[in-house]
Amino acid sequence: MKKWLLAVLCAAALSGCSRYGAAEDITSPPEETEEEQAGTDSEAVEADADKPGNQAGAPEEAEPSEEAESLELSETEGEPERTPVQARGIYISAPAAGSGEMMEGILARIPGTEINAVVIDLKDDNGRVTCPMESPMVMETEASRPYVTDMAELVRRLKEDYGLYVIARVVAFRDPWLAEKKPEWCLKLPDGTVFRDRSGLAWINPYREEVWDYLVEIGTQAAAMGFDEVQFDYIRFCTEKGVNDVVFDEADTRLAPRGVFVSADVFGAIIGSEVDAQSVGQIYVDMAKNLDYICPMIYPSHYGDGNFGIEHPDTEPYRTVLAALQGSARELAEAEQEGGDLAVVRPWLQDFTASYLDHYIEYGPEEIQAQIQATYDAGYEEWLLWSAACSYTWDGLEAGATAAAGETSDAGEVPETGETPAAYDPVVPEIPQMGMD
Repeated sequence: MKKWLLAVLCAAALSGCSRYGAAEDITSPPEETEEEQAGTDSEAVEADADKPGNQAGAPEEAEPSEEAESLELSETEGEPERTPVQARGIYISAPAAGSGEMMEGILARIPGTEINAVVIDLKDDNGRVTCPMESPMVMETEASRPYVTDMAELVRRLKEDYGLYVIARVVAFRDPWLAEKKPEWCLKLPDGTVFRDRSGLAWINPYREEVWDYLVEIGTQAAAMGFDEVQFDYIRFCTEKGVNDVVFDEADTRLAPRGVFVSADVFGAIIGSEVDAQSVGQIYVDMAKNLDYICPMIYPSHYGDGNFGIEHPDTEPYRTVLAALQGSARELAEAEQEGGDLAVVRPWLQDFTASYLDHYIEYGPEEIQAQIQATYDAGYEEWLLWSAACSYTWDGLEAGATAAAGETSDAGEVPETGETPAAYDPVVPEIPQMGMD
């Protein structure tokens, strides 16, 4: 049932979003970075994913109706055409985007780098909509926390003045704000009480049609504000032990943001791992068939010791990223032979030091370049960098510092092990999140 839900979710998300041909590569420009608290982690350093043996399923699940299973994509006439871009971007939290000094500092560092895209929180990890929004549900639940007072103007400026491709990050099921405002939409235990994760946060029931109506509103508003793409994060089930007891209701789902590309963030560990895919409800190939872009989070720090035959993956960023993306290529190869469109793979890479691990290294310019080079060497051309604090290693992002996809790098031969994570262990202990509340 989880597999069905998220496949249908992606299909519905794409309704009205036309596929595209060759991507256009764009460059961006301008002022100095102030590195301070700037948002919450998007699963890069989150602590809500237990080992697969502890991850939960949904015990009481009905089969989808024939009507739901026969949902088909359809082209929607009269929608604005979007030009695809080979995006190489960075994440910018809402507090950073709304801070004049910090935002100007980030923009000042972009010229001369490979960066041509930004991902900005529109709906954050706390369930807050980060700007004023004319949405009935946003207004009813008082979800707006306007870090950015005029998002449409910010998007316009980023696109017109800096030539950037602008992506709206929308956190889906992890929505503690909506869960508190609408407890009837929460995951519930058999005794009727609200399920809470180990951080005390409630999760929204992904089978509630009202939840998707809400996400439709957010996606539609993103398009109206001028975003080029809507990227959904936390399109998955909570993975903690207690969620095994949750009771799910069946509900139809519809999601159709119009005039923008649609992407989704997924765990890197679902690539080649049936166990992990079923645990979180993310099926890599199925989602790739129904998205414009799929963004596996392949942070080296998220792989346990021994994955891909690498003793400590965080200490070998090139080999880890290359192995993960080679796995992606293998998994999608069969689907490609069957024909039809597949999402462009655009991985999330790591720009932070995982000092919470027993075995880690400091991440600086060499480690950033190693991950980017591995992406190109695996045959992919797009990537995104994650730093929860929006504190980026600019010296590792200089244009020309890496050999592009199809070119020869001096990174050396890295044998394909053919290994995929036998058991995903995000090895992420309790880490204080840089919360915004």
